[in-house]
Amino acid sequence: MKNYKPKTCLRCGKHETSALNDFDEFDVCKSCRSSEQKMRIDWSSRFDKLKDIFEHFKKKKTSSYDCIIPISGGKDSTYQVYLLTKVFNLKPLAVTFSHNWFSKIGRENLKNISDRLNVDVLEYTPNRKLVNDLATKSLKLIGDSCWHCHTGVDTFPLHIATKFNIPLLIYGEGVAEQSGKATYLDNPEYSIDYFLKYSSIYKAEDIIDNNIKKKDLNFFVSPPAKEINSKGITRIHLADFMYWDAEKQTEFVKQKLGWKEDIVEGTYKRYKSVECIMPGVHDYLKYLKRGFGRGTDFTNIDVRDGLMTLEE
Repeated sequence: MKNYKPKTCLRCGKHETSALNDFDEFDVCKSCRSSEQKMRIDWSSRFDKLKDIFEHFKKKKTSSYDCIIPISGGKDSTYQVYLLTKVFNLKPLAVTFSHNWFSKIGRENLKNISDRLNVDVLEYTPNRKLVNDLATKSLKLIGDSCWHCHTGVDTFPLHIATKFNIPLLIYGEGVAEQSGKATYLDNPEYSIDYFLKYSSIYKAEDIIDNNIKKKDLNFFVSPPAKEINSKGITRIHLADFMYWDAEKQTEFVKQKLGWKEDIVEGTYKRYKSVECIMPGVHDYLKYLKRGFGRGTDFTNIDVRDGLMTLEE
C-alpha cells in the first residue's frame, strides 16, 4: 500500500476516498454528475415552489416568526439571512448552535448579521468541559473532533422549532450541491436522520461514557418524532430551490454586508470555516483518513465550476 495511488475523477480530480463518493463507468465522480444535473434543472419553477412554501407557512402563523434559520456567522448563513429578510420579506428567528470554538472574526461576522439585517439571534453554547469531552470522544468514533458540531446544528434548531411553534426551518446548501454524497436526481430526503446519515454518524446515546452523562446531552438529542410530526416541522435547503453560486454569494456579502474573510489554515480560500479556530485540526485529521485536505476539495470545486483547469 506504500506506493498506492488513489483513483481520482477524470473531470475534477476528486479522490475515491471522499466520503460516500463513487464513480460511474466513465470514471466521473458523483459531484460532477450532480453538477451536470444542476445545469439542466428548471430553477425558475423551483423558485416558484419555494415562494409557495413560504406563503403556506406565513398563512399558518403559529408564531410571530415566519421561520427559523440556523446560522453560524459564515458566508452562507449571512447570505441566507439576507435572502429571507430582504428578498422574501420574512421575519426569521436566527438560531445559533455555538461550537464554543468561535474565532474573533467569526464573532464579528455573527454580530454583523444581527446588526445589518435586524434579525433576532438565539444562541446555545455548550460548556467548555463538555465540548472537550465530546471532541475527545468524537476523535475515536468518527476521526474528527466535530461530532458536537455535526449534531448540534441539527438538533438544537429542532428544539427551538418545537418549543416556540415555528414549523419551518431553512438551511442553505444540501448534500447535492458540492459534497458528492448525493446528486440532485437522488432527491435525498430531508428526514429526521438526515444529519445522522451524512455527517454525525453516531447518535447521542452512543456518546455516553464515564465523562459524558445523558443529562449533559439534552440539546444533542432530537425532540421526540411524535412531537416533530404533530407540529408539522419542515426543513428545507435553499440550494434545492435556487441556483447556488457560493463564490458569487461570498463576494456579495463581503461587498454589501461587510462580511469579513481571514486566513484559514490549510487552504487558499479565505472564507470556509473562518468562524472557527479548529479547521486546521479537522483538515489534518481528514488528510490522515483520506489522503487529502481542504485545499484539494477547493481545487476540485473550482475545476467543476470552471474557475481553473484540472492541470492547474
